[in-house]
Amino acid sequence: MPGFSDILGNEMIKEYFERTLSNGQISHAYILTGEAGMGRKTLAKTFAMTLLCEENHSNQDPCGQCHSCIQFQSDNHPDVIYVTHAKEGIGVDDIREQINGTVQIKPYSSPYKIYIVDEAEKMTVQAQNALLKTLEEPPAYVVFLLLTTRADSFLPTILSRCITLKLKPLYDEMIREYLMDRLHVQKQDADVYTAFARGNLGKAIALSSSDSFADMRYSVMSLLRNARSMDTVVMLETVKRWKEDCLDIQECLEFMQLWYRDVLMFKATQDMSGLIFREEYKHIRDTSTKSSFRGIEAILEAIDKAKQRLEANVNYELTMELLLLTIKENSL
Repeated sequence: MPGFSDILGNEMIKEYFERTLSNGQISHAYILTGEAGMGRKTLAKTFAMTLLCEENHSNQDPCGQCHSCIQFQSDNHPDVIYVTHAKEGIGVDDIREQINGTVQIKPYSSPYKIYIVDEAEKMTVQAQNALLKTLEEPPAYVVFLLLTTRADSFLPTILSRCITLKLKPLYDEMIREYLMDRLHVQKQDADVYTAFARGNLGKAIALSSSDSFADMRYSVMSLLRNARSMDTVVMLETVKRWKEDCLDIQECLEFMQLWYRDVLMFKATQDMSGLIFREEYKHIRDTSTKSSFRGIEAILEAIDKAKQRLEANVNYELTMELLLLTIKENSL
């Protein structure tokens, strides 16, 4: 389990927790909100482990060696409760049984009793109202950590009784260096994963080991390299296979978008150094030479429209056919 110093990014949240631990002004409830994969659970668990550490006198990082830290790292700490729930949501009975029904029981071995509620956005209105009763008059030793991807799903009365901490995307360079240094990912691959992750380290790590993403990348890249010479019918058969192979179509379209943004940038600058697909120099150069600025922009607009149409459940084959025709028309 890392300490705060081992966590990438989110410096303001780490500094806030460290300051809170140092001055002893612990709030009874925190909301950590951010996209899945951005480290909400890591931050929450590090804060909880540090708060309970028996040997932490500097209030910076947990020692990792004391009885409390060992229990925490084995998910066996008696004063840390992970609220569980069914896949479909967190109901009022979950809150009553796991929180309201146990909150008056004092900590077994620590000064604090910590409740960690992951996917807290899944609480029903009734569940939130049940939790509110405890938030209004919590025992002094209780700390709630509500982890969510959507803080706007909470009732205003819940929000007003919690300190909300919003996680922010990491810088691309931080993610790229992590992938290369820690996971030994090749730079050209790290560039692609970083671009797709959009500041989300967890997503970048997942992409780096995803077979389905690798399959998608190979298939879409093959189409992009040969779009100018491929027959439209063959292109249509290719995109039909994407759906049959259960590829993430939105990821396919995003990959195409990144490619044509590189083409547009190269056409404007004739410089490969700032591009994502630098190893595809020949194909990017050829595509930019054969296409006008307006043509590349038209393709990018068509990809955006395709994404919107698919989100609105417009027919897949028709949507992709319109996109491919735009690509062909502007790649001659």
